[in-house]
Order: sequence, then structure tokens, then C-alpha cells
Amino acid sequence: MGLSKLKIGGAWSGVLEVELEEWTVPMLRQEIARRCGHGDGGAETINLICAGKLLKDGDGIEKLSQLGVRNNGKILASRVSVDQGKSVKEESLAEEERSTRLSRLKAAAVSLSKRHADGSLPVEDFNLELENQSGQKVQLGSETDQRAIMMGLMLHANAKALMRQKKYKEALEVLTMGEESFSLCDQKLIEMVDNVPILQIDMVWCYFMLRDISWLSVAGVRLAKAREGLERSHGKEASRLRLLQKGRYPEIALHLRLELLEGVVAYHSNQTEKSRKSLTSAQAKFLQLQIPDEALSLLLSMGYKERDAKRALRMNNQVIESAVDFLVEEKEKKARKREDDIKRRKEIMEQKHYGMTPLGKAVDIERLNELVSIGFEKELVAESLRQNENDTQKALDDLTNPETNSLIQNHIELRKKKRLRQAADASIEELVSMGFPREAVAAAIRSFGTSQAALDHLLTAGGDNVNDTLNHDHGADGIANDPLTNDQSEGGLGTNTGSSSAGSDGGPSNSKVETRDIEMEDEITGELLKGDAYSDYDIEVTEEGEAINEYLALVTSGGKIEIGLSS
Repeated sequence: MGLSKLKIGGAWSGVLEVELEEWTVPMLRQEIARRCGHGDGGAETINLICAGKLLKDGDGIEKLSQLGVRNNGKILASRVSVDQGKSVKEESLAEEERSTRLSRLKAAAVSLSKRHADGSLPVEDFNLELENQSGQKVQLGSETDQRAIMMGLMLHANAKALMRQKKYKEALEVLTMGEESFSLCDQKLIEMVDNVPILQIDMVWCYFMLRDISWLSVAGVRLAKAREGLERSHGKEASRLRLLQKGRYPEIALHLRLELLEGVVAYHSNQTEKSRKSLTSAQAKFLQLQIPDEALSLLLSMGYKERDAKRALRMNNQVIESAVDFLVEEKEKKARKREDDIKRRKEIMEQKHYGMTPLGKAVDIERLNELVSIGFEKELVAESLRQNENDTQKALDDLTNPETNSLIQNHIELRKKKRLRQAADASIEELVSMGFPREAVAAAIRSFGTSQAALDHLLTAGGDNVNDTLNHDHGADGIANDPLTNDQSEGGLGTNTGSSSAGSDGGPSNSKVETRDIEMEDEITGELLKGDAYSDYDIEVTEEGEAINEYLALVTSGGKIEIGLSS
């Protein structure tokens, strides 16, 4: 490539000839600093702006051409103080780090939701499932809908964690991604639940905590949608929610935050009376949520933790008997959930044992149990369902057909032999890695079956005994004479039965192994595991109470509060 010309203005004016395909931003900054007479050490005091964008160093290897700089391009070079230059650079690096983290977060959420919504065999020993407020598993819409809702919930949970850490700018970015995920779901399904309205309220809360007046108009729209959505999902005056919650009041703190934010937006929109009405209502709810010392002391004396006791009293309008019932129910729910989680982990291990269908799905345990209840042998049913993509009728047809039933049994036997071969090979490799001769190890495994027994023999046997073991023949039924090798096909009703990515024997052998961001996935699932059906309503309202008093005083006095643009 030839040289290109760049027209530089500002701290230094002139034309530079550079190779756009070779030069990087640090190289250009260093050259301009040199021409300004600041030497190589002054490069970090130079800011470069091209086409309205600040040129950032990035990883230091991106070329000017990759950043959109063209021949005869105009670049403004400005000088800043050394400290300011370092600050700009640090801010740039922080922005890049935040952007990278957001990309990782979204990719991990996509990966998790895909694995846990489409019936695939999860690589984890747990399964993410949608639950209603009673803790019951629910299926909402199509696979696409399930995936969209899961993504939205995962991102919302992560954003709430950031909000608890006071990282409102980062939380807002994650909430925006969550909103986008929910928008991919069938809107009729979304209208049935309150997750999106709560997300809208959380977004406006972030605007408020950032003191960002530029969001004022959109904040009002979001709050109106949130109120409408809550009424649609909870019923008029929360009648449906009250029925579902057996007369409890979990939503008060959420409505307090909503009314506070409506009052703030009204105040800054010069709607003083509307602001006063919203703030007064919010204040009444704040007082309603204050925990009486006597009630709290009584629950603490019963052995409950302070946080749990306060939560129970807030959710039950300070009624002690109802709060105790709530705490007992929550304890029972947690115990049932632990049992369900153990059961589900066992089911997943069982599914991994059966392998994946040709399209990469797990064997459906519910359909498996249904056919087993008729009287069919479990492993036969599992293999028939696996080969027939969990189609119950087709699986039943194969099981009741003597010819296909025989083929299925033959396939299972072949697979068992293959597993024995693989286990034996793994044991052989383990012992060979310890320094024993391969031939002696193979003979010992054939003779004694387990790697531990083989190891004990190898450690105690002398040379003659090893040779005797090598010459010993265990007949046609021994592993040594098993005709099936790891490279041979097992056959089976025309399906591909190669090893799956989950370490099972069934399923497609050419399944693509997914690259996982385990660190980010653990962060997402960790937040989900901490939550429960009441997490969205469990709001500590101290900051809300302070804001209510602040704005009520302003409304009363007619004063103004200075809030500006967030940096």
C-alpha cells in the first residue's frame, strides 16, 4: 500500500503522510506529539478526533484503516494535561472493559437460555426452568418464547445485582438488553406476567439514581407502561395478586417506588399537584412498611433471622400471625425445592446415560415414565424414544413390533459392550501412565475387571506372574475378545449413534462442541439461584423514604432541585 495523506489541525497543523494499513492510533499520536516538540513521552497528552469520534488505542494493533480513517481525512489533535490524558485513557479502557463484559454477559445468557429451553441435554447438572409465584413449573409459549423469557429473566437478575452494588449505569445497560430479550417473546404471553413492568420501574429507578434529567420524557412513558402492565397482570387494585397470595401484600414496596418515581417525573414536568398526590400516596405506603419493634423482636425470639423476619412482616402488612405462616411456608418451599433439585439432577444424569436423539435432544423423562408404567422395560423405552425423537406413538410402535424391538435390544447390548471397552481402555491408559507395560496392564484388566484390582495385582506380581497373566485367555465372553472397537459403528434402526457432546453414547457424532464462558455463566446462574418468587418485591425502601421527604418538601416550598446530565 502507498502512503496516504492526513490533514492535521489543532495542537499541530500540517499534513502527515502515513500508511493507513500499517499505522495505529498510538503511532499517530506519538508522531504528532513529536512534531509538537514534546518528544515520545508527550503522546498521552494528545487526543485525536476523526469524523466526530475520539480515536482510541484499543488493543494497540488496530490499524487506522480499520478505524475508518481514509486518505485526505481530517484529524483534530488537542492537547490535555498529563493527568487528564491519563484519565481519558483510563476512561477509554474502562469503557472497553465494560463493553466487553456486556458482550460476554449477553452471549452467556443466549447460550444458557438455548441449552435450557429447547430440550437439549444440559451440560450442567441442573436445569433452568420457569416457575410461577407458587413455585410451580410453567411452560410459556413456544421454544422461542421460552428462550426469550429466560434471557430476559437472567439479564434482569444480573442487573439487580449491579443495582445493589450501586452500579446504576452498568445496570441500565443490562436492563436495556433484558428489555430487548423480552420484546422477542409473544406479547400476549408477556402481558400475563409482571416481569416487564418491574423491569421498566427498575430502569427509571436507575435514571433517578444517576440524576439524569435527559431521560425525563422517556421515564414518564416507561412508568405509564409499568402501571398499565401491573394492573393487567395483578388485576384491578391487585385483586388477582391478592387472591394468588392468599391475602398477602407483597407488592406494596414496588408500588411505593412506582409512585415516588411518578411524583419525581411530574415535579420536573411542572405538574405540581400530580406530583404531590403521587408523593403523598408513596409516603403512606412507606409508613405502612415500617416494621414495629415489638413485632420484629417477637419473630427474632422465635429464632428467625432479622432479614427474613422483616421481609415476612412487610409482605403481610405487619400481621404477626400471617408473617409466621409465611415464614413456615417459605421454609417448606425451600425444602421441596431442594428435593426437586436433587430429583432433577438425578434425571439429568439418567438422561446423559441414555444419550441424545438424532437432533440433539434429551430423552423426555415424563414420556419415558409414561411408557414404563404400561409395562415396558425402562432401558428399551429410553432407546426407542431416543431413536424416535421422543415421539411416544412411534416409540410404542417400535416396542410392540417384535422385529424392531429385537433390533433395539441388540443395539443396547452393543452399546453396553462399547461402554465396557471404553471403560477398559480408560483404565489401561491410566495404569500405563503410571509406568506399567501396556501388555501387562491390558491382561490384568481382562483378568481382574477393575483398575484397582489390576493395580494391586501389578504391584505384587513378579515377572513370571505377569507373563502368565499375558498368556491367560478368558474366552469369547471376555473383554479381550469383544469384537466391537471404539471406531466401529453400533448401528441401530438407521440412526446416528456416535458419542454425544455430553459424554453419552447416543445422538449425533458430529455435534458441534460449544465454547462456553463458564465464569460468566456461573455469575448469571448464581444470581438466579439466590432469588425466589418474592425477590422482585423485596425492596429495602430507605432510599425511597429519603427521596419522598426531599421531593415533598420541594413541592410544599415551591423550590427547585438541581439534577443534570449523567456523565
